[in-house]
Amino acid sequence: MKHFFSWVASICVIVLLTACERDIEFDLIEEEPKLVVEATIENGAPPIVFLSSSLNYFSSISPQILAGSIVRGADVFVSNGTLTHKLKEYAMPLGAGYNLYYYSIDSANLSTAFVGELNKSYSLKISASGKEYTATTTIPGITKIIDSIWWKTAPAQTDTSKIVVMVKATDPPGFGDYVRYFTKRNREPFLPPNNSAFDDLFVDGTTYQLPVDPGVDRNNPPKDDEKFFRRGDTLQFKLSNIDKTTFDFWRTMEYSYQSVGNPFSTPTKVMGNISGNALGYFGGYATQYRTLIVPK
Repeated sequence: MKHFFSWVASICVIVLLTACERDIEFDLIEEEPKLVVEATIENGAPPIVFLSSSLNYFSSISPQILAGSIVRGADVFVSNGTLTHKLKEYAMPLGAGYNLYYYSIDSANLSTAFVGELNKSYSLKISASGKEYTATTTIPGITKIIDSIWWKTAPAQTDTSKIVVMVKATDPPGFGDYVRYFTKRNREPFLPPNNSAFDDLFVDGTTYQLPVDPGVDRNNPPKDDEKFFRRGDTLQFKLSNIDKTTFDFWRTMEYSYQSVGNPFSTPTKVMGNISGNALGYFGGYATQYRTLIVPK
């Protein structure tokens, strides 16, 4: 009898669930393309600005479409409060007949050109497609100090060529020190890891040690969760103090990267600082470098 009632209860549940089932149709809205800005300025380096147009979520992706999304012919100005410089558009060949276009210092007009300085603020103005966009950022001081960087054998690995890179750093007293880091391995470019931006909520006023994750090329990610460097690598470690606006952008952007495809994740709005309903950010970086050569 007990099994009979269990069977009846199961049938009732199935009937109820079936009765509640219905088709849901979503009317997906085609959004107008928005300007996407990635603009940076670093101490000792000129400003660099990349401009593109956003694509709809379900858009087809191809080299032709991506090349067509690059915004060209814009008027881009950067000011340090004393000098205002109009940036020039440059082309970077990518192969297969495609170019990447960006804006930086006009080498033919150096009278108003400048590079980034510590503890200084900058403004950005972009005129594109009849609209104007603005943003501001600050290159902070270098407050978080790299004390040392070294390597050790990776734990519990059958592959003895794998190593862990460690860094020891000191955070000054007082909350509000935000950083982002990158690694350059051999001939790779500088790349950020999956989690690259950090605050000092738990390390304020302390000296601490942490492992360094290798940077990741998001256009060509590793096949497995590679957390190690290897013997024979020449590693450059780049640590940048950033302001809170730049931290908020990368904190929300990286969370958004990691939540793609996860049905249980909470939707995250990426927090940019470009006016005019544009996407992206203008960020200042106070950068220091360390080099580590790992013997074979």
